[in-house]
Amino acid sequence: MSTPLSAASATPPRAGRSAFADDVEYYLSQVPRQLPSRYFYDDLGSALFEAICRLPWYPITRTEQSLLRRYGAAIFARLGAVSNLVELGPGGGAKLATLLANRPPLPLSVHLVDVSRAALDSASRTLTLDPSLDVVRHQATYEAGLDAISAARPAGERTLVLFLGSNIGNFDPPGAAAFLRGLRSSLVPGDALLLGVDLVKPVRDVLLAYDDPLGVTAAFNRNLLVRVNRELGGDFDVEAFDHRAVWNADASRIEMHLVSRQAQTVRVPAARLAVDFAAGESIWTESSYKFTAEGVLALLGRAGFHATEHWIANTFALTLAEAR
Repeated sequence: MSTPLSAASATPPRAGRSAFADDVEYYLSQVPRQLPSRYFYDDLGSALFEAICRLPWYPITRTEQSLLRRYGAAIFARLGAVSNLVELGPGGGAKLATLLANRPPLPLSVHLVDVSRAALDSASRTLTLDPSLDVVRHQATYEAGLDAISAARPAGERTLVLFLGSNIGNFDPPGAAAFLRGLRSSLVPGDALLLGVDLVKPVRDVLLAYDDPLGVTAAFNRNLLVRVNRELGGDFDVEAFDHRAVWNADASRIEMHLVSRQAQTVRVPAARLAVDFAAGESIWTESSYKFTAEGVLALLGRAGFHATEHWIANTFALTLAEAR
């Protein structure tokens, strides 16, 4: 649950308007209507996602934590001396702290990259207990953060990048391939990537993970409309949109939508937009692709990585891969 909805680019920004306003104008004008999932993560959205990670129907976080706890020492032993660790989308920092608990007692620069200030604040607080860490925050997109880190890195240092939580599944297949190629281009041979990926599982389980009985995921999804109203002056009636999770078997992805209960017109002044919704028309807010173990290894190989370790538990895969 993060990163852009697709690999499509928004129209160029107009003078004096935010990227958020430009994206809302562009994506809500598409067929089907869309909103990029990267905008889920304001302060409230980040808090709701942390709550989702604790739900019994969303085992991704717990499983990944367990794998990091069990194999953290093996990861550092395999890599040897690592000077820089970069996490893309650190959330509250709990998974990173679990991994770091298994590292050798050596100085380490840790770079946190996220568009969410709240997430960076939370992850930074989690890591402050270890004085041997030099924590650097980058409030930026993954790509911009990686570019900045790559440009400033000293020669001869080894870097490990973490991309956990199956965030790669929020890209469509061409977008995932392009993202991993771009990530590889920011590294040098011998650097490494630790990738966490959710695997294909029974449909009932995946639907419960994205449409939980407590309605936390529904609140997370609807908060996107709350943010449009607050920041862009929109007049979305949040209660007039239902949360819906749909399994698309042909594409091997779960989709999240906000479905209009009635015919209505929504205005977003900062985006210079008025949208007419038919009853039953939806806004597509997120896709989360599910993988096979073989597909993960093939995806990494095509991007210029060689998988050196591959662990699976509870239909979740954690893969350590070195840049070729």
